[in-house]
Amino acid sequence: MNNEVTQPTHNAWQGEQERDRQLMEQLPQVRYIARRIHERLPRHVPFEDLVHAGVIGLIDALHKFDRSKHVQFGSYAKFRIRGAILDSLREMDWGPRDLRRKAREVEEAHNRLRAQLGRNPSEQELAAALGLDLRDLQLLLGEIDGLEVGSLRVQSSRDGGEEDLCEYLPHTPDDTPLLLCLRSEMKELLARAIEELPPKEQQVLALYYFEELTMKEVGAVLGVGESRVSQIHSMAVVRLRARLAELTAVGPKPECAAGAASGT
Repeated sequence: MNNEVTQPTHNAWQGEQERDRQLMEQLPQVRYIARRIHERLPRHVPFEDLVHAGVIGLIDALHKFDRSKHVQFGSYAKFRIRGAILDSLREMDWGPRDLRRKAREVEEAHNRLRAQLGRNPSEQELAAALGLDLRDLQLLLGEIDGLEVGSLRVQSSRDGGEEDLCEYLPHTPDDTPLLLCLRSEMKELLARAIEELPPKEQQVLALYYFEELTMKEVGAVLGVGESRVSQIHSMAVVRLRARLAELTAVGPKPECAAGAASGT
């Protein structure tokens, strides 16, 4: 009888120990992700607020992680940490309204020019359309780069809401066959849109998102300043959003829904 009472307690204690170990093991990742996001924000946004939000995301990951899905906990935690930090920033609504208005104007001007020219406009063409000189446009691009840190966002092919394309890099452990199909399609569209970008913009995205370098480190690789990297990144995001909006306008491929419905 005593064994029946003490065994669950021992298992629970072991479970708590394991969670504490994983928590401590992933804390450096929280600060790393928070630092990467913070570098694109105005200085008045407290770094520790981002860390706090990331810790909450990590704790949420510990509670929701399912080992049976055969996904590395570190990958799953990274996804949850980043999402929690971005959610906290959206709740802050720290971006000045005037800057948000200018960001919309840049995106709208880019989309108009793209429709007229049948290609992505150059920075010079975009500056002229906005009535700015090239230097002023580049400074504006640097300012708006951090407005929406989860900025690779398009309309979801699943429910019509917005989704962050960075979520297509890690795999979440709760994917269904339909989500896997849609995720695979979106990866193809994202790769296609990136291939159409100018080489330097492709480099910035590859180094920042895939190699996970900081903006400063990306600048060192490319031989430009950190502010210029931010400007290039901002322009790349504007172009990607426009192209992906075109590519996803027709919605998901029919075989995705058909395959999921048939269980294949």
